[in-house]
Amino acid sequence: MSSTTEVATLGGGCFWCIDAAFRRVKGVLSVCSGYTGGHTDNPTYKTICTGNSGHAEVIKVEFDASVISFETLLAMFFTLHDATQLNRQGNDIGTQYRSVVYYHNEQQQVQTQAVIAELQSHVSEPIVTEVSPATTFYPAEHYHQDYYNENPEQGYCSILIAPKLHKFETEFSEFLNG
Repeated sequence: MSSTTEVATLGGGCFWCIDAAFRRVKGVLSVCSGYTGGHTDNPTYKTICTGNSGHAEVIKVEFDASVISFETLLAMFFTLHDATQLNRQGNDIGTQYRSVVYYHNEQQQVQTQAVIAELQSHVSEPIVTEVSPATTFYPAEHYHQDYYNENPEQGYCSILIAPKLHKFETEFSEFLNG
């Protein structure tokens, strides 16, 4: 990693949506869907779905901080999900779908808390996003990587993800790859 390469680990419900969005962002070097924040080693999608592993579905994003800032990534992240829903996003229910930012350094922690405080001043419901130190990240199974782009006609993708991506692409067009 170069001196401007940083890592962000974000969970906002099903990882397919945020994975698809962040793959479009200038300065994002890689996106990997996976699991973190739990108490079991080497979790699988099957164990995550039980809700008993403690892990959240997340994406790990490597990005060039000289091209895109962590704060801008946070703004994007909070646009892609409802941070006021505890342990769910829409019909996806369980702790594995929690809103969470796993920070990799003190600066990310401070920036995340500041962004949440600013967002909270604009919404009436409490923001329930967990802010925790990054722990061991476990990549999800191969078929979860870049799921939306590989399966755009799949029901969940076309009905739930496509509209979110359209909104995301409209709102953040200046930050996206051509």
